[in-house]
Amino acid sequence: MLELTENALVFTFPEVHAEARLVIEFQRTLRIPDDGRDYPLPPGLGRFPMQHLDDHADRVPPSWMKRGGVMLPMYQSEALWLNFRPSTGSGRPSAYPFAIKIAAGKINAASGEAWSNELKKKETTGWFKKKESPTDYLVAPKQPWLDGYVVDTGRIRQFVAMPLGDGYTAEEQITGVAEFGGIQVIVYPMRGDAYERLFPKQHFGSFSAARSSGWGGGGPAASGASYGQAPSAAAPQQELQSSMGLAAGGAMKQEIYDDDFDFADWDHKTSSRCFVHLANSTAWKDITGTTPPHKCPTSKEYKSAGLPWYDYYDDTASVSAGSAILNTLKTVSQLGKEKGEKPLPENAPVNPTHVVKVGKRRPNEVSDGDF
Repeated sequence: MLELTENALVFTFPEVHAEARLVIEFQRTLRIPDDGRDYPLPPGLGRFPMQHLDDHADRVPPSWMKRGGVMLPMYQSEALWLNFRPSTGSGRPSAYPFAIKIAAGKINAASGEAWSNELKKKETTGWFKKKESPTDYLVAPKQPWLDGYVVDTGRIRQFVAMPLGDGYTAEEQITGVAEFGGIQVIVYPMRGDAYERLFPKQHFGSFSAARSSGWGGGGPAASGASYGQAPSAAAPQQELQSSMGLAAGGAMKQEIYDDDFDFADWDHKTSSRCFVHLANSTAWKDITGTTPPHKCPTSKEYKSAGLPWYDYYDDTASVSAGSAILNTLKTVSQLGKEKGEKPLPENAPVNPTHVVKVGKRRPNEVSDGDF
């Protein structure tokens, strides 16, 4: 079962196990500079507001209604990241595991391949030369977050919203067509018997990676959302102009962990999926009558406030090598220069000084402090 609760997607599979519950949040965040450097993880600035399409069936584009799901607002050049919160269970050494596929414009964010519902695990092909195809899903709780397209080992390109049809999105660069936009999610739970076998009840809690909000409030409740004039119906010719897709932004240090479970441990017959439509700020107000949250701060403003960045590390799992397909993506800044355009507001380079270590300490690492 899938529900929209408190601006988050809640996946539950009571037919599989009583503890099979996963919450996926779409977090607002600052857009990191695209200046050739690899930045730490920026914080969450609050959940994006989300609404059911069915509540606005007479005002959303027909193609959106056909695909179903939910919608959230994004400004051009705004960034986001996804937070995965599986149920921690009662007296078990691990939260309930889930296999999660994330795509943007129906391009898999982990593998760069076209969307498919089925899980695909890493495999080696060719008898004379090893060539690995990347796993096309993430595993929570081992993977607590996803901030962008997986382009290389320990490196991603930040998800940045751009208008669909201008040629910037990963979908358009890879397929040559602006058709879907949005974000696609499908979730598979671990088999109930596998969970019981691998994680029997014990008397200690489980680890939870914390990546808190760094900017006071910032969530939907603090956004100053207000109701304006009555929404008007969306004209069919405005469908493309209303839709946003995700493009590749600045580089970020983020390790994507491989699946260490047996492939048979996943319940391949049980899944739930959702299409998350990205509406530009004008379309969101026209459809819902509400104002989107204020724009996120710049990296310079964020640093000036002395707020934290994050670095997550876990040495108990192997790391994905990234996608050769996604590694060919041009960033919004690169394409803008080629087009003679300035699609992004200025975002000056910064030197993050307050980096919070989350997870396990890296080998031989000596931590520094603020002094």
